[in-house]
Amino acid sequence: MNVLCVVSHPRKDSLTFQVADRFVQGLAEAGHDYEILDLHGIGFDPVLQGADEPDWSAAKQSFSPEVEREIRRMKEHDALAFIFPVWWWNLPAMLKGYIDRVWNNGFAYGSNHLQHQHVLWIGLAGVSKEQMEKRNYDKMITHLLNVGIADYCGVSSSNVEFLYETLDSDSKHYEMLLNQAYHLGLKYAKERGSAV
Repeated sequence: MNVLCVVSHPRKDSLTFQVADRFVQGLAEAGHDYEILDLHGIGFDPVLQGADEPDWSAAKQSFSPEVEREIRRMKEHDALAFIFPVWWWNLPAMLKGYIDRVWNNGFAYGSNHLQHQHVLWIGLAGVSKEQMEKRNYDKMITHLLNVGIADYCGVSSSNVEFLYETLDSDSKHYEMLLNQAYHLGLKYAKERGSAV
């Protein structure tokens, strides 16, 4: 498979990018092709302006040149992965804006749906697994991504994986997180039924 890996973090030296690097190592070893899309690196504008507002009355729509370019990029891949920090129990604004603008009417939903077979969401959480589960934040985020976004856009095989306690400065813990990312790449799309 050819996997588009969308990374959302303002710093290239972040743990998020280290996780992305280890994840694609696993993808490559499993025989997948991939492209890393660094949203901050390309200067993606997450703010939806008038040219990209969904027209619910239109079966097909033309969008701004930036969005049309990203739609073409998505069409070159048959699977997706998103790697991002969990901020305020949600996607970072940059990634939310990417989905708002690019996963648009007539391409991702409406008269058409996404062609992609699989999507994997890797969220880096500063809190522990217990803290994430305390108020069902894990279930809330998982439901939003798997059902509210992926399934709505026609991707039935969607999975959310959390890497916990990413603020822990212990090098052994970081290496464990990076190994998790590597194994997620190595096992991408294997034994992944629908999570919706």
